[in-house]
Amino acid sequence: MNPERDKERERERYEREEALRVLPSTPDPELSAGRLELRRRHLLAEFEREAGPGAAGEESRRGWRRPRIAFAVGATAAVLGLGLALGPYGSPALRDAPSPASAESVRLLERAALAAAARPQVPLHTGQYAYVKVTGHTTVLSETASGGMERTREAEDMEQWTSVDGSRPTLQRKDGQDTMLPSGPDGGSLHSPTYAYAAGLPTDPGALLKLIHEDAEENHGAGSGSTTGPDQEAFIAIGDLLRSAVVPPGTTAALYRAATRIPGVVVVPDAVDAAGRRGTAVARVHDGERAEWIFDRTTARFLGTRTVLTEDSAWGRRGTVVASLAVTGSGISDTAGGTPVVRDR
Repeated sequence: MNPERDKERERERYEREEALRVLPSTPDPELSAGRLELRRRHLLAEFEREAGPGAAGEESRRGWRRPRIAFAVGATAAVLGLGLALGPYGSPALRDAPSPASAESVRLLERAALAAAARPQVPLHTGQYAYVKVTGHTTVLSETASGGMERTREAEDMEQWTSVDGSRPTLQRKDGQDTMLPSGPDGGSLHSPTYAYAAGLPTDPGALLKLIHEDAEENHGAGSGSTTGPDQEAFIAIGDLLRSAVVPPGTTAALYRAATRIPGVVVVPDAVDAAGRRGTAVARVHDGERAEWIFDRTTARFLGTRTVLTEDSAWGRRGTVVASLAVTGSGISDTAGGTPVVRDR
């Protein structure tokens, strides 16, 4: 490590970004038919991956959703014929690699880790359910009858009871309606987490990030057709896990410390969650979107996630919040649909 060299690189990066903000932008190069078709295939692959098996018909009727914090804005723009700007430095492959997580983000994540580790372990036994209550919205992009594109906002308020060991179906309550969701993989998985699965994850940050990154590389790495990329997907996966599951204190702390090792993570000093709570966020920008995890400024408690556009796109103008989901309740319940007997918040 060379602190002086790091400072110089940071200063050059800042000056370059300031220059780009002031100077006129270069014209967007037109995509060739071959590159446009490749982008179209990438986008369709993202839709199919998010929807899951058998959901393609439903998605085509309802439109393209944003249930997750990251999405392929660049690919969407290409499909809509908007083009993909490569920027003044040419091909994305020639751009500088993301810088390590900023010092400010590392400090905030360490505060969050210490706060999480200090929480008492939630007592539980087989047959109980992990309870999570979420409020917020996502954005849906649909094609109109005239061939144009229409954006609509959909509420994502819900309560969910997940069997702590994955042995029973999950109960999800939305708009007063209860739905029993099929059980995921035995014991849970990274994308269908149970308390037992989270409790079994490594608590060493390096080993934990390796596991998450390997999953991200498999599904979003080279040759996968994904435009998200493994680093961004690892950041998204951790945020999803923190938001959608009840996670043991030691594992939560390890997740925050693992995130300090993801390049490109920065701090957003002022962010408001879907419940109107103001906090500070750690974030990562990719392909025109900023994925954020919002924390309470006083307690460093995780509040929720949101996605903000950093450039104009089919999804909206720069600065638009296209997805925002806040955790307003969590704990352990004895029954599916029952009031938590132990509250985690």
